Amino acid sequence: MARSSFTFDSNGFERNMKKVANEAAAVVAAKLSTMLNGMSREYKGRAVEEIKPVLQRRWNGVADGSITDPELSEYAAQISRGESFNVGVKKLS
Repeated sequence: MARSSFTFDSNGFERNMKKVANEAAAVVAAKLSTMLNGMSREYKGRAVEEIKPVLQRRWNGVADGSITDPELSEYAAQISRGESFNVGVKKLS
């Protein structure tokens, strides 16, 4: 009868999970930056209240989640001013 053994490297598992999470977060951050910068070009000079519902829908489409005030209002104001965005993520270590 053949015997096999299995050892679980919890440190390696945790390291790999953090790597996967960091990579996924970086992808979403890049997509958010692209979306926000596109909206800045498209909606520069428009009213914040006009931008907010569009931003909410697009955010949901990119990040698969919603954004709530006051962040929604702040991003909409920055878009109205035509500012550029570079969304970053804090890496898990």
